[in-house]
Amino acid sequence: MKTSTRWVTICFIALHFFVPLFVLTQETGGNSQEISKLNSQIKDRQSKIKQIEESIVATKKKIDQTRTQAQSLKNQISYLDNRSALIAEDIELTAAKLDVLTIEINVLTLSISDKESSIKRQQKMIGELIRTIYYEKDKGYLEIAASYNNFSDFYTRLQYLQTIEGDLGNVARGLRLAKIDLDERRTIAQTRKESYEELKDKLDEQKKDLEEQTFVKETLLTQTRASELTYQSLLANLRKQAESIENEISSIEKEVRRRLEEEDKLRSLEVTDPNTLSWPAPSRYITAYFRDPSYPYRHIFEHSAIDIRASQGTPIRAAASGYVGRAKICGSASCYSYVMIVHSGGLSTVYGHLSKVSVEGDQFVARGDIIGYSGGTPGTVGAGPFVTGPHLHFEVRKDGIPVNPLGYLVRE
Repeated sequence: MKTSTRWVTICFIALHFFVPLFVLTQETGGNSQEISKLNSQIKDRQSKIKQIEESIVATKKKIDQTRTQAQSLKNQISYLDNRSALIAEDIELTAAKLDVLTIEINVLTLSISDKESSIKRQQKMIGELIRTIYYEKDKGYLEIAASYNNFSDFYTRLQYLQTIEGDLGNVARGLRLAKIDLDERRTIAQTRKESYEELKDKLDEQKKDLEEQTFVKETLLTQTRASELTYQSLLANLRKQAESIENEISSIEKEVRRRLEEEDKLRSLEVTDPNTLSWPAPSRYITAYFRDPSYPYRHIFEHSAIDIRASQGTPIRAAASGYVGRAKICGSASCYSYVMIVHSGGLSTVYGHLSKVSVEGDQFVARGDIIGYSGGTPGTVGAGPFVTGPHLHFEVRKDGIPVNPLGYLVRE
């Protein structure tokens, strides 16, 4: 009875000293102080992010206020200034988030290094345990006893071996959990790196947004020469051009669709349902949304499309198979160059600000065919009067009425 009690006591002591040692080697590492310092930096950056976000909210309120004010050159300049300030704050916010991601990646890299070192130590520990057990397992009690000078040392050694053998399963289980944790940290690190690249791309696009916004303001000041009368005259002229372009597209589409239906030429085309149109440009970055309240020309007409960033000369492809109802080719910067394609199901698409048109009216095109090349750069052929920077103006019309293209483009 006494021997049994003593055996339990020895095992209890061994477990309390051996297992914590294993846990210690698993959780601590040479980079712990550096990781702690980096985590402190992350908290500081997150505090800065919160301040920038609060500033953005305040700037958005200013922009909302200018939208409700009377249409004047002074208010428009104020609006553009606030828009530039908002984009600048967005850039600062993105840069701060990139900074946090960079530090988080460094933390994960250091913790992964510590975890890998810990696993190596644990693997070495298990190897030593297995070798010890293997070495001692074939020895009898008399052979073991003969190697010690007194019974006390022999008894201690015997209990030690029995404790090691009993704890080997726990150590192996802990090692397996450590490997799982290591894999999870590697996955998180990879996700952070992907997020970093996405934010980096976003930052580059935001910088282009700021350049375009600055250009819009400078162009407006140049065209009006700070004259309110000139500004109002400019608005009237632009509004007239916008109405003319809209009427042209609308009437041509109606006439072409009527003729195609009479000749039964649309039935063989693929059905164009929501979320089935292909993106017409390689980029997915939208500089202006459908009915965007922040659109620079919002006082002139409602933005009936999305603007997709596309550098000068980017190939533009048909979003679905269809019939080219109009291919307007321009020879000057003031002329708006575009292609309109009529599809089945009452759908049509318009591709505007083209620097070059590669198709002709009254021809069929397949999904993905190149129909032209992007322009949109102010002052270049085909850009037209409503330009802020290089992009594709992409419209989707349902039964002749403009609808949000994002409801029809495939979600990628």
